[in-house]
Amino acid sequence: MRLLNDGGPVMYIILIILLLTIFFMVKAFLTMNKNRAQSKKMIGLVNESSILSLVVGCFASVYSIIGLFDMVQAIGETRPDLFSAGLKIALLTITFGLLSFIIGRLGILLYKWILKPDMAE
Repeated sequence: MRLLNDGGPVMYIILIILLLTIFFMVKAFLTMNKNRAQSKKMIGLVNESSILSLVVGCFASVYSIIGLFDMVQAIGETRPDLFSAGLKIALLTITFGLLSFIIGRLGILLYKWILKPDMAE
């Protein structure tokens, strides 16, 4: 929870996207045998939401690094403790975005692995 707070408000956006990704994954697995079209739609949403979490994490990371360099420019001299704290915040968002992306991709991989051959196109 501390890392979530340290990363800033974008971490909560990534968390919401991660929860949506997990919801779409569960829905895809539950409808796999009943409604193939609905299941494939949910897997498509898992794909899109996992990519979105990665992109949001990258955007937040770049934005944080720009803020860090603005701070260094305003202060005039670089203090290692402030610089490393700024880098840590920038790396937290991209790390959480990557984790969310990996979870989504693993869900897609598992879905395709257990998909019956007669259900694949």
